Amino acid sequence: MKYRKMLSNWEAEPILGLMRLIETQSKETLVNWAVGYADEHFLPIYAKHFPGDQRPQLALEYARKWLRKEVKLPEAKKYILACHEAANDAEGTPAAQAAARAIGQAASSIHSAMHSLGLALYGGVVVAYDQLGMDVPWEEHEAFALKECEKMLAALQAVAIPDEPNPVKVNWFC
Repeated sequence: MKYRKMLSNWEAEPILGLMRLIETQSKETLVNWAVGYADEHFLPIYAKHFPGDQRPQLALEYARKWLRKEVKLPEAKKYILACHEAANDAEGTPAAQAAARAIGQAASSIHSAMHSLGLALYGGVVVAYDQLGMDVPWEEHEAFALKECEKMLAALQAVAIPDEPNPVKVNWFC
């Protein structure tokens, strides 16, 4: 069965809400939010399917180390790329594959703030595939995924800095 890898409805309200809020926040706030959300919600789903594979967890750890200025970007990037490899290796396990992709996007937000939106685009389907299984139509997965995106938006709203003095610069449709 062919399954979709990510949400593609950029017009959905939680996606638009995330885009608008991302534009007002600093890279530090976005990385902390994305990495924290991925760690709490998506890493357990990946680990359920591949308990011995530490690549997604290491990507998150090295993103945090980068935030603390303990490592430079090239070192952190090695672990992020390994997480993307984990996603490729998880072909055939849609929830785990989407989880590794969402985690990779969260960790990649250290490089570009635009990757923080990837947390939602991939992350929504993680939970939908995990909770609903693969035997329901895409429309049900998408509706479920967008509810998860609403939770991500609420989580970012909870940590957002009002009138952030150093908001990121993003160009969504390059």
